[in-house]
Amino acid sequence: MPELPEVETVRRGLAPAMENAVIERLELKRKDLRFPFPEGFAAVTEGRRIKSLGRRAKYLLIDLEDDLTIIAHLGMSGSFRIEADGRSDAPGAFALPRGKDEKHDHVIFHLNGAGGPLRVIYNDPRRFGFMMLSPRRALETLAAFRDLGPEPLGNALDAATLAARFAGKKQPLKAALLDQRNIAGLGNIYVCEALWRAGLSPFSAAGELVSPTGRPRASLGHLVEAIRAVIAEAITAGGSTLRDHRQADGTLGYFQHNFAVYDRAGEPCRHAGCKGTIARAVQGGRSTFYCATCQTG
Repeated sequence: MPELPEVETVRRGLAPAMENAVIERLELKRKDLRFPFPEGFAAVTEGRRIKSLGRRAKYLLIDLEDDLTIIAHLGMSGSFRIEADGRSDAPGAFALPRGKDEKHDHVIFHLNGAGGPLRVIYNDPRRFGFMMLSPRRALETLAAFRDLGPEPLGNALDAATLAARFAGKKQPLKAALLDQRNIAGLGNIYVCEALWRAGLSPFSAAGELVSPTGRPRASLGHLVEAIRAVIAEAITAGGSTLRDHRQADGTLGYFQHNFAVYDRAGEPCRHAGCKGTIARAVQGGRSTFYCATCQTG
């Protein structure tokens, strides 16, 4: 499953090609992905201009004119590629390498942009992704959005916000961070990395980071800083690109080479002066990687 940095990398890669382009035709190669496509999906989007590309948590938001938004989720293996129909070297249009077999091309956006015609193709071998339609003004009322917490890189996320959500909770800290109601878009990889950077145990109670008066302890402030740093670095590096996922230009990201704990069980801890070894445990059905020697907070 792609994590937030992967989705943000895809958004940034698609935006130059898709923003301000007109959807001349939406070609659906099948009736469904994980769920059936919205009724009249192709007809209602035809002729509309794409105003902007956004992201909320792990959802890609394609905002069209007239207050309509396409909500896309990549599932486990979904990816996009851009083809500029014979003008791959022309300024303002570009052809991006295909990362998947064409038999898994399920949705094709036939666009007319500033540089001329192009196609944006959604490919999904496992078909766990999906696309929905919603009025933009109604997004926050949808089940997928209404309970989402603040974005990891947004101004709404700070130690005080998390203190209000963690106060009195005996829930393990890692589970609290994966709860999308607390922070939107955080996934297993980057939670492990952030906890390691902050020197906090994934097994400690979330409420321990909050004082009896409800104020955030210093360790909670360090955790927020670690979350922001690890997400920002992953986006800059192009995401982790584990398994099927690639950047929007088809190239692999390289942040996985900088993982400090994730998938490094049995290797030495990289904290300066720490002689511990990275361990693996299972929490809530997911692998947790941590250093028991220095993650004691």
